[in-house]
Amino acid sequence: MKTRFIMTLISITLISTVSCSISTVSLIEPQSRSLFNGKDLSGWHVDIPKMDKDPNVSSAFIVREGLLVSLGNPKGHLITDAVYEDYRLEVEYRFSAKPGNCGVLVHSSTPRALYGMFPQSIEVQMMHENAGDFWCIVQDISVPDMERRRGPKAEWGIIENKKRRIKNLTEGSEKPAGQWNRMVIECLDTSIKVWVNGDLVNHGFDCTADKGQIALQAEGSEVEFRKVELTPITALSDAG
Repeated sequence: MKTRFIMTLISITLISTVSCSISTVSLIEPQSRSLFNGKDLSGWHVDIPKMDKDPNVSSAFIVREGLLVSLGNPKGHLITDAVYEDYRLEVEYRFSAKPGNCGVLVHSSTPRALYGMFPQSIEVQMMHENAGDFWCIVQDISVPDMERRRGPKAEWGIIENKKRRIKNLTEGSEKPAGQWNRMVIECLDTSIKVWVNGDLVNHGFDCTADKGQIALQAEGSEVEFRKVELTPITALSDAG
């Protein structure tokens, strides 16, 4: 009886220890980190084709009063040095002058793969009144109701002169020009989801890439970024 009692106590202790360990693990939250330190462009590099031909051309990307600023011109990209996969990217941005065009590129790889300018990637559009559109840049992605949102299937493509734009799901999710918008991009396996100010505006799947660098555009309009934060995620994560 004494031996059986001791074995029972050991079993209870082991079960309690395992349960506590599981509870501890479940409470551990993924660590978010800012990709912009508020001081300089450490961790990023600039790719602006015009600068190749003229060393006197200034970069389109600067830090101003603690904000990361895309001046819009000369056109090009600010690209992370690191490659990322399975993450949630939160970006807070606004058009500080006249609203126009910009974008966040995910799963970026080969530079200047399209029109000698755009890196191979999936662009999440930030163009005013079109935030959340997908643009396929030598990468592809699928969405429900594809023909209505992309056009005739025979015209689809991922290179020049093909239908590369996939329209978003909503209207009116953006705030008026000059106000801050919050965009969340969730990349998990081959799926990409996008929220703008809390609204789910796009959800793509079967992407032809599942990891890569992250890039911000300079595409004609000045845009200020006050937050560029990345959080690793798993299949159990949720966003909004």
